[in-house]
Formats: sequence, structure tokens, C-alpha cells
Amino acid sequence: MLLSDVARTSQEVAQAAARSRKVELLARLFRMTEPAQAPIVITYLAGRLPQRRIGVGWSTLAERVPAAAEPRLDVAEVDAALGRIAAITGKGAQGERRRQVRELMSAATEEEQRFLLALIGGELRQGALDALAVEGLAAAADVPAPEVRRAVMLGGTLGAVAEALLARGPGALADFQLEVGRPVLPMLAHTAKSVEEALDRLGPCAIEEKLDGIRVQVHRAGETVRIYTRTLDEITSRLPEVVSAARQLPADRLVLDGEVIALGADGRPKPFQETAGRVGSRLDVAGAQAALPLSPVFFDLLSVDGRDLLALPTTQRHAELARVVPEPLRVRRLVADDPGDPETREAAKDFTAATLARGHEGVLVKALDAPYSAGRRGASWLKVKPVHTLDLVVLAAEWGHGRRTGKLSNLHLGARRPDGGFAMLGKTFKGMTDVMLDWQTDRLRELAVRTEPWGVVVRPELVVEIAFDGVQRSTRYPEGVTLRFARVLRYREDKPPEEADTVETVLGFRA
Repeated sequence: MLLSDVARTSQEVAQAAARSRKVELLARLFRMTEPAQAPIVITYLAGRLPQRRIGVGWSTLAERVPAAAEPRLDVAEVDAALGRIAAITGKGAQGERRRQVRELMSAATEEEQRFLLALIGGELRQGALDALAVEGLAAAADVPAPEVRRAVMLGGTLGAVAEALLARGPGALADFQLEVGRPVLPMLAHTAKSVEEALDRLGPCAIEEKLDGIRVQVHRAGETVRIYTRTLDEITSRLPEVVSAARQLPADRLVLDGEVIALGADGRPKPFQETAGRVGSRLDVAGAQAALPLSPVFFDLLSVDGRDLLALPTTQRHAELARVVPEPLRVRRLVADDPGDPETREAAKDFTAATLARGHEGVLVKALDAPYSAGRRGASWLKVKPVHTLDLVVLAAEWGHGRRTGKLSNLHLGARRPDGGFAMLGKTFKGMTDVMLDWQTDRLRELAVRTEPWGVVVRPELVVEIAFDGVQRSTRYPEGVTLRFARVLRYREDKPPEEADTVETVLGFRA
């Protein structure tokens, strides 16, 4: 497939107002796509590179070269070229990257150059989100969209499903089942302002501790254990204590959902950054484990001894979890069968207060009749925290003043829009330690796509958890609102920008 076809569709999707038209355009493109190129095409449409980062800054992209007269660049050819650029290291790497970028751009038409510049620079936000791509792929293959969506949830990536579906037709979807050793996207939660609100919205439910740890999915097949993050990266070698715990469970094959967390001698959680640092450590794992052991805590069971439990309600999945996992390795919970009963509501409030007193960040309230919706932010799971927090994306940062001179300090914060872009909600420089300032300055320089006298504009990739006191009206920002007293709690490198909170979620906090 020619890159020009992808670039043209990207622009048309961005300009189309109706969702049905966007889906029609994507379906047309997928009918033209060679199966082996489908993962690349889908990644490009979503505004991402398969290589993630290729070490090319805005100064290189700003160098314009004459465009080709006719389109001839193939998608696979472009992907290979970007892969070679990403692999360049050593002395003279910057100059060689610049040379190869110029070579690639000189083979592109003006339309293709605009597309590549936006794609490499992280500014391609044309609204071809995964949800739209799922519908477009379903239309192209003439299969129901829910069947494609389920395959994506169980197969891990839309690209893998697209390649199989386009190559072999609807029958290929049967290949995508829950399998031990192949991670699935985790189920996510919406937000409720209080436990009472969550009880009213869900009806009969379970209230569980919400731990301030790192989400993990643990797969066991006999003595083989594999551990994955929420973004499906394997981290087995970094968590020997979790491997050991999984091998001791009385089941030969299983898939568990849970968290790992660092606890002090008193049982209280250590700061999130300590847990994140330990999980991220690749060197001297034994030494890191001795210095900071992690505790696995499980709250769901997706498969056991060959049985797929995804479609079962929360009640039945937890019964299986309790049968397989001993109580010390399970999250604390309270069942609220009758959420309208005053005694039940008081017990729920007491459970929440006790959870907070133990140092955890809040509770997760789950409908008892809910299946496990892999990869979706289901309305049947609601998280409740005592402090309002949002996971937002850093869009830019300003240079600091005074003792912060030379540091990127004031963050521009954005929430996800329905079209895949980000709406700026305001700025904050509060809540940052000196260590955080040093780290974010280095990290944001890596992500910079443009340098300005006041700071840098960055690729919208870095997620930061922000605490705030409320949402108020403001004519300064595009959605007409801003955050009151926003302050940084921590960076969430374990979360991709696609999991940042939406504008709709932010507007829900308005008084």
C-alpha cells in the first residue's frame, strides 16, 4: 500500500464530522490494505510509530526538502526506513539521522511529507482512534463490530487482529481466545465522587481496597510463570517474588489480575515512586528484591485450569479466586448486597475510612453481576478517592524562575478529546520535589517537538497524576473549564496517553 493512501485517508477522517463517514473512510482503506501491512497502517492512523521514538527532534524535522512529484513510497518501505533511523547510535548519530530523514522526505510528495512530519513529531491527531478503526475493520471484513472488539481485547492489539482478519476472513476471529501466556488488556474503572454515589449507580456490589501499586497480570502454565504490565509489557524477570507466589497456588493453569506494592514493616504502603522504581529496575534484581520486596495482591481471576471466566459475573469470579488464592494474597473487600440499606451504607463508609487509614488511596466499587470487560473502561467498576485526581497528559512545559531557573517547571495539562486530540485544562508547577524537577526536565527535553523562548512543546505521551480541588469555568481554555489548585502527585509512566482521563470525565467534576 502506498503511504499516500494512508495520508489521504488520515486527512479525510480528520475533516469528516460524522462518525459514520469516518468509519466508511477507514473501511475503504482497510479493503485496500495488504494483511501484512495492516499493523503498520493502523498504528500510523492512530498517530503512533511502531518504533515509538526514533531519536529525531524538531530541528531535524524543520529542515524542508523538495518533495517528490508522484507518490511511490510504500508503507512497508517507510516503516523499514524509520526502523533504520531508530537503530542509529554512536558517534555522529545525529548527523546520520538527519541525512536519512532528508532522504526519506525527498522521496515523499508534499501530502506525504505533511503526514510524516506530523507522525514523527507526535502531532498527528486526526481522530482515527482504535474504536473507530475497529468499526472500520469490521465493515471492511463484513463481520459484527463486537466480534472484532472482543478479538482485540483477547489478542492484545488491533493490528494483530486486522492482519489475521484481512488475510483469512471472519473465521480468523476464532483464533483470538483467552490463552495462558498471551496477555489481555485489563478492565478499567470510571470515577465516582463518593462511595454513596457508587452504591446508588451500581446496586449490589463489592467494595475493595484500591491499592497504590503497579497493575500486573500473572499467567501460569505449570512451572512457567509470566507477568505483564497494564500495557502488556513482560516484566517476569523483575518480580521473582511474584513468580514464587504464583507457583505455590493450587492450580496448574491460571490468569490473575492484581497489583504489586511495596509495604513497610507496619503493613502500610510505601510511596508509589518506590514501587514503580523497583518494578522498573532491570539490574541486580536480587539486590533490589532484598532492599525492597514487593507483595502481590490479587483481585480477579480470568482463567483457571482451562476455563475462561471472563463472561462470569463478579460474584462467581471472586468465588473461584478465593478457592485458588489464599486470603493474604487477596485484596480486602466488603460485599454490599443491599446498597439501599442504611446499615450497609454505613458499613461501606466505615470500610472506606479503614482503607484510607491503612494508607491506601481509596476504594474500587464493582457491580456483583458484571463480567470482566477486558480492555474497556466499564461503567460497572467505579473508583472512589478522597482527593480528586485525574490522569492528564503533559502538552508543554515552561522554564522555571528563581531557584527553578534552568528547569522545566510549569506544566501544560491536557485531557483526551473524543477525536483523539487533547484539550488544555490549565497549568501547574505545584507539588514537585527537586528530584521530580530534574527528572521531568530531562524527560520533557526528550519528548520535545518544538522549542520556544518560554519552554518546550512536547509529544503528548507522558501521563501525570494531578490532584485538584474542583473544576471551574474559564474562558482561557478551549473546553471552557480549568482545574482549581492543581498539583502534581506523581508521573504514571505505567500508563499510555490513551488511558488518560477524558474531557467528559473532567466536566463531570463541575459543581
